[in-house]
Amino acid sequence: MKLTGIEGRTALVTGAAGGIGSAVASCLAAAGATVVAADIDEGRAAALADSLREAGSTAHGLRMDVTDPADVERVVDTVERSVGPIGILVNAAGVLGRVAALTECEDAEWQRVFAVNAHGPFTCMRAVGRRMAERRDGRIITVGSNSAAIVKTGQGLYGASKAAAHYLTNCLGLELAGLGVRCLVVAPGTTETAMSRANWHLSGRREALLHGEPDSYRVGIPRGRFAQPEEIASIVAFLASDQAAHLTVTTVTVDGGSSLRP
Repeated sequence: MKLTGIEGRTALVTGAAGGIGSAVASCLAAAGATVVAADIDEGRAAALADSLREAGSTAHGLRMDVTDPADVERVVDTVERSVGPIGILVNAAGVLGRVAALTECEDAEWQRVFAVNAHGPFTCMRAVGRRMAERRDGRIITVGSNSAAIVKTGQGLYGASKAAAHYLTNCLGLELAGLGVRCLVVAPGTTETAMSRANWHLSGRREALLHGEPDSYRVGIPRGRFAQPEEIASIVAFLASDQAAHLTVTTVTVDGGSSLRP
């Protein structure tokens, strides 16, 4: 099925330098969007934009710090003036943080995880949502996590920050639904990314995540494998398309069955 309603739109993707963000940028570019790959790592964002242009797409790479409201406003204003009105926003910037019991977490760890995972989507949705509301058109998709809905030992900060991002996105969706702006959350389970692999190496929890760990109330992944970034990106692209025109204020969980939702 060919996705419609993406071609010709300007798509701002945060956290685009790697992992799911990079896959989302590539998927939207393949569907005909003009992609703005934004990331704190300007070099990697530029490299991704270069590779997308080499493949025949229109793409730009920009540095953006999602935790800095002024920087977000600067980038959004620059994109709107020099590239085009943002028709798709994908909040894909995220950090996992240290896997540790809540009683062992420091204030600085809390602040860092929430700054990127919750404050980041808020600053981006506020800046872009205002403009979309004025145009009465737009799609906002936040890449959250199934950790927002199921308790995982050692991931209190991460899960709480993602729960906040879910709520903010769906609340904005309710506020803007009558103005032609759709807001949705895609909640992946564990996905094969550099961030995840680094955590597995440090914590030794790869097998527990995959097969379960009863003492920590984990069921593992019934599908028997981790997700690939491209599998998450394809869902994001579908939700941004006209094929999902009646979907808003909802969360789509893509986790291989690990959250066991009926």
